[in-house]
Amino acid sequence: MLGRPMLERLGCLLVAGVLATLLPGLGTPASAATHHVRLDGVTATLASGTHQVITVNHTGGDRARVTLWVWHAGRGWRRVAQSTDGRIGYGGLVAGWKRKQGSGATPLGTFRLISSFGTHRAHASWKLPYRRIAPGDYWVEDNGSAFYNRYRNKAEGGFRWWLSTSDVNNSELLSSFPGQYEYSIVTSFNLNQVRHRGAGIFLHVNGSGATAGCVSAPRWFLQRTMAVLNPQWRPAIAVGR
Repeated sequence: MLGRPMLERLGCLLVAGVLATLLPGLGTPASAATHHVRLDGVTATLASGTHQVITVNHTGGDRARVTLWVWHAGRGWRRVAQSTDGRIGYGGLVAGWKRKQGSGATPLGTFRLISSFGTHRAHASWKLPYRRIAPGDYWVEDNGSAFYNRYRNKAEGGFRWWLSTSDVNNSELLSSFPGQYEYSIVTSFNLNQVRHRGAGIFLHVNGSGATAGCVSAPRWFLQRTMAVLNPQWRPAIAVGR
């Protein structure tokens, strides 16, 4: 979303072909070799080699309990961090394949955690691909764009960044949410760009209430999570009821 911005660490230009090379097996919530694990009341469908997972257990209204788990050989799944002050979308929960753009619903299911972005310089402890938000950076929600559900700068073109916020094809100016997007982790939901299904489903810092479809958690939880997640361990997020 920037006219070739300075990418931090590995960078995060979310083009499916690039990500497929960097992080194989991203495309769907569950790849061919999967298994199920029940953690904190949520069933996660995990790909082989997934040793890190965040569970999102809906506790009522727009509230959720968000927990970070790490697998240790010989010890099993261990809880690393947990917050009872997580939030989901104002539209509730819906099966991922039924979700519609603008509904405010959070998709149910298990999705990869593939990259991150935020307002800070990359920290030495962060291992996920990271991009620092720059002026003109958007998350593209223009259904007519080849860059739908991708991070892109208006200087690069290819989407109608100038549309009003009331337009169904309006894209999200990331700098408009400096609190929520101080730390943000990108999920693989709709990575294959099904139009009108929705774009920009993240795990990010809490705002003042429900999200527009993302999962949010307190700032400290995101800080802890950013320091722990490692693409080598194929991290995932599982959203349940």
